[in-house]
Amino acid sequence: MLRRLTANDPRFRAVDLRPGMNLLVAEATPGSTRTDSRNGTGKSSVVELLHFLLGAGVKKTSLAARPALRTTTFSLLLDWPGLDEPVQVSRGGAKPNLVRTDLAGAESGENLFSFRHMAEMPLAEWSARIEKELFRLPADHAGISGRAMLALLMRRVGSHAFNDPVRTFPQQAPSEAAANLAYLLGLDWRLAGGYRAIALQEATRKQLKAALNDPAWGQVVGSTADLRAKIIVAEGDVENLKAEIASFRVVPAYEDLKRRADELDQKVRALPEGDVIDRRNLADLRRAVAEANDPDTAYLDAAYRELGVVLPGQVHRTFDDVRGFHASVVRNRRRYLADEIDETEQRLAERVRERERLGEELTTTLKSLREGGALDGLTGLQQVLAQKQAALEALRKQHETAQVLESTGREISVRRAELQEELALDLEERGEQTREATWMFSRFARRLYGQDREAYLRINAGTHSLEITAHVDSRDSTGINKMVIFCLDLTAAVLAHRHGRGPDFLVHDSHLFDGVDDRQVTEALRLAAEVAEQEGLQYIATFNSDKLQRASDGGFDPAPYIVEPRLNDEYEDGGLFGFRF
Repeated sequence: MLRRLTANDPRFRAVDLRPGMNLLVAEATPGSTRTDSRNGTGKSSVVELLHFLLGAGVKKTSLAARPALRTTTFSLLLDWPGLDEPVQVSRGGAKPNLVRTDLAGAESGENLFSFRHMAEMPLAEWSARIEKELFRLPADHAGISGRAMLALLMRRVGSHAFNDPVRTFPQQAPSEAAANLAYLLGLDWRLAGGYRAIALQEATRKQLKAALNDPAWGQVVGSTADLRAKIIVAEGDVENLKAEIASFRVVPAYEDLKRRADELDQKVRALPEGDVIDRRNLADLRRAVAEANDPDTAYLDAAYRELGVVLPGQVHRTFDDVRGFHASVVRNRRRYLADEIDETEQRLAERVRERERLGEELTTTLKSLREGGALDGLTGLQQVLAQKQAALEALRKQHETAQVLESTGREISVRRAELQEELALDLEERGEQTREATWMFSRFARRLYGQDREAYLRINAGTHSLEITAHVDSRDSTGINKMVIFCLDLTAAVLAHRHGRGPDFLVHDSHLFDGVDDRQVTEALRLAAEVAEQEGLQYIATFNSDKLQRASDGGFDPAPYIVEPRLNDEYEDGGLFGFRF
């Protein structure tokens, strides 16, 4: 139970609270130029400060972080489970990650307060104590939190908490909101929270799947079919390199062999050029041999006789000498040509033999080069193999990732179906809890709108979350929607407190009653007062005086429940903080 809200600034108007219903009222100020004459009086600030002192995080826009309040330390006195005396907790915007409390070092169930003193405690530890001792949460409570449940029991208008009965801020995942409400109602919050894990997995999968549409990401991951084909090719390359390395023979003087092979190749290529020249010369020599004939002088005697000239014997002897000389010249030429022909043919034959010899040597050299190589060649092959193996392993990892991405969708569907079935069976087994919650909500709603109005809680194992739907006929009305929230909050607070799963207070900001018919406001106040008294619950609500006056005119007497201070915006010191900022 919350007892007293104070601050170390003397201008702050302390708020004293008591068991049962507490109404913090802002007086109407006729003629005010403000759109809402009670804006700035501090009604919603009370809710914000309660959250701040009960472990809420601080942003730049948070109330306690504003420059005018940053040096102020706020304090809350509240009852604590297992302790006889109230606990005090203090916190300021200057050191938001620390709280000062006389609970430090004291464990629930131990009466150490005769020796207690204020000591600093990290905010995380304070939040853990709240979860453990106010909400009785186990050490492992993934998916739910004390802060999220406090957001249900103390809805904040700044978080748009009055837009939806189950969610306390628009961005809250339905699975998370339902899991926290399930705990307060006594349902299996672990199964309800299982949807949150699936939702996170699905969100991650959607992000990765969307990333695959980016060409850069597509190259990083790719499809399983493409990667499977690339892996097959890469495996073949690796096996071929392994076989080549296994059969590799390091050849001594590899570079000398390589140079010798180049020389032999050049010589083999040069031999045909000499053959062409020699064959051309050989043809010329043979043609010259054919043309080298002995001179014919027989026609001279016949020619002279026809002319009537008789050559003397001496002339005949001279012709014979000339003929013999020419015959000798021809013989010598034929002998020379024959020698040249022999030499040319020998060169051609020698080139044939040289070609064969060079060919054999070149073949042997090339075979040596093919069968082995230099040591640096082997090292190069090993480096290439290492690169190929690394690329292959990367492809396999990509393939695994792609398989996970493609199979995750099926796994999510299967897991969601299994969880839905488990939760449906659990709801059947927890029929008593669902009946208690449904009947209580129905009773509260009918109290506001009449016994003939259809009103119930629909609790169902949905495909994406535990579905808790608060239904009241004619929910198209904004006012009815607000009263649905009122009835659901009251149901959750009563059941949580009744069964030891939550604290004994419920706080509602005046914005909850905006747009609500005066008759329902009147009946809601009556209901809250009765339930608070019956259940030992503390109900705190902020109200504008004119709205409260209309409830009074409807038959509800607020006087016993109004707490100090009575706020207004007519004077500088009329608001909660005692000054304007």
